[in-house]
Amino acid sequence: MKNIAVIGAGTMGNGIAHTFAQSGYKVHLIDISEDSLKRGMDTISKNLDRMVSKEKITEDDKNNTLSNVSTFTSIAEGVNGVDLVVEAATENTDLKLKIFKDLDKNTEASTILATNTSSISITQIAAAVSNPERVIGMHFMNPVPIMKLVEIIRGYNTSDEITNTIMELSKKLNKVPVEVNDYPGFVANRILMPMINEAIETLYNGVAGVYEIDTVMKLGMAHPMGPLQLADFIGLDVCQSILEVMYDGFKNPKYAPCPLLTNMVRAGKIGVKSGEGFYDYSESRKAEKVSEQFSS
Repeated sequence: MKNIAVIGAGTMGNGIAHTFAQSGYKVHLIDISEDSLKRGMDTISKNLDRMVSKEKITEDDKNNTLSNVSTFTSIAEGVNGVDLVVEAATENTDLKLKIFKDLDKNTEASTILATNTSSISITQIAAAVSNPERVIGMHFMNPVPIMKLVEIIRGYNTSDEITNTIMELSKKLNKVPVEVNDYPGFVANRILMPMINEAIETLYNGVAGVYEIDTVMKLGMAHPMGPLQLADFIGLDVCQSILEVMYDGFKNPKYAPCPLLTNMVRAGKIGVKSGEGFYDYSESRKAEKVSEQFSS
């Protein structure tokens, strides 16, 4: 296995492409938008620069990694001749089903089809292709080049051969693969999202403020980041979407998104990517923080 296609040049997609390319694989990064591809490649380059400055890689390593990535705006062209496709598009069921129908038409029957979905059923996605035994979940964690875990999710029809191949491939990427079965939220989000939702409920009920809730979890539970700050980094829209998938799958009210989360998403305050969520990430606030640092 030498040639990999990654669909989606956003945060997860460019991170996955970076990781494969740095490990020596030839990567086809696919997105319908040229602008998204440019932003994705710029992000990879900046992240590699950061690694060079920290002396984790050399300048040659950076250049070799970038030379391993080619960009495409067509799925048909981008998946031609690849051994593995990793879909990392927006967490939307209809979109993923459409992509996998396209992949069914444009890939060889031997090509492994993986999805980076964090909550949507692998079995449901696999139903879009004629041979569902080749479909599997590869749920990378963000930031992909740094985080070690990969959840490997077997769909109902995923073959043992495909599962073993992807487990071994993940190890070659210097990751730690963990095999889980196909239930809503898998393991990571089935545990993480109710915790985040409960933190939002705690804020909604007036028990404590944002800073206080996050401080309790960081200092009391040794979490590197508080749940509300983590929600901002994940994206409140993504958190809401995952909770809705689990609520639909289990019909258990404990997975229902908190009304405060729903209202914030409706208002467009979805975290880091919008400039505001539970915290303020605007340029003016960044300037204030710099000023505070110099005055302290």
